[in-house]
Amino acid sequence: MQYAHARVCSVLRQAADRGIALEPSPGTLHLELLTEDHERALLKDLARYPEVVESAALSEEPHQVAAYLRELANGLHTYYNAHQFLVADEALRDARIKLILAVRVVLQNGLALLGVSAPEMM
Repeated sequence: MQYAHARVCSVLRQAADRGIALEPSPGTLHLELLTEDHERALLKDLARYPEVVESAALSEEPHQVAAYLRELANGLHTYYNAHQFLVADEALRDARIKLILAVRVVLQNGLALLGVSAPEMM
């Protein structure tokens, strides 16, 4: 889970090293370009986060959050291995960066709930 967070941070550093500006467009612009199976799976996983946190809190079972974060991290690693994020197509790059930034936020938030750090490098 921590490595998935660090991996997203690594992509952002790679973009900076290449001189690629990564200011995501506002709102949901370009998200319709996320059509790959890995992308759809990550979007579905991200949408489940509030429900998982609520369920874990109500049932006093923090391991639900840990299991969810592990699944999300695995999805990110699979996506990372299958697709490039820093592609030439600016709209697709924007959509993919938005997706991995959302994953990073959820990982960071979930790890904080568990009292675990979210390192930017490993």
